[in-house]
Amino acid sequence: MKNKLEAEEILKLKLIIDKEKQMLDSKKEAFHYGLAGGMCFDFNKQNDNLFLVGTEEGYIHLCNKAFTNQYTETYKDHYLAVYAVKWNEYHPKTFLSCSADWTIKLWLIGLTRPIKSFDLGNSVGDVTWAPYSSTVFAAVTSEGKLYVYDLDQNKHTHLCEQSTTKKAKALHVAFNYSDPIILVGDDKGGVISFKLSTSLYKGPVQPGEDDVGKTVKDMEIAKMDKFLACQDKDIY
Repeated sequence: MKNKLEAEEILKLKLIIDKEKQMLDSKKEAFHYGLAGGMCFDFNKQNDNLFLVGTEEGYIHLCNKAFTNQYTETYKDHYLAVYAVKWNEYHPKTFLSCSADWTIKLWLIGLTRPIKSFDLGNSVGDVTWAPYSSTVFAAVTSEGKLYVYDLDQNKHTHLCEQSTTKKAKALHVAFNYSDPIILVGDDKGGVISFKLSTSLYKGPVQPGEDDVGKTVKDMEIAKMDKFLACQDKDIY
């Protein structure tokens, strides 16, 4: 508004009833329709209408501002609270999620099963993509550790594992957009900075002589597409 900011309701997070989980655990009371507990959200970098919401129940909802009465898709592979959902900085169809169930999962729009899952052995408080690469991301855990991955260099495990603090849980992680620096925030109010090594900090792929007309974004999208093409066909 002219003189103040006014909130606008976009969507009510309707609670999903999972009949399969109810059948597996007959001792549990039946779920009742209501509202889900929202934990995190992120808007798509290329489409302002699309956004993701992670919930306390472990579900991730793909939503569209143009359709406020229903979810576009629901992803159900996490079984505990989802602490972060992050769209890829370059590739508009891929996103990451992390959860209290100790896992990071990589997703692709159109598939309800994750492309890849990484078990870190502790609750994962945050995950984020690097702003300079479509395949690099970092995550932090309640054990106080920082992990850095590059799917282009290693598809199965992290390239770096670094202790951030011995007495506090690592809750948030962020990349600097211009320098090779990572910040980690913990539950004691501390912020720790780390400088990335040259092996972890590789700038965007630059177009070569055979890539006439292609941009840096095109090259980074192609790098992620190459990774996706190498995954097991049974995920499709």
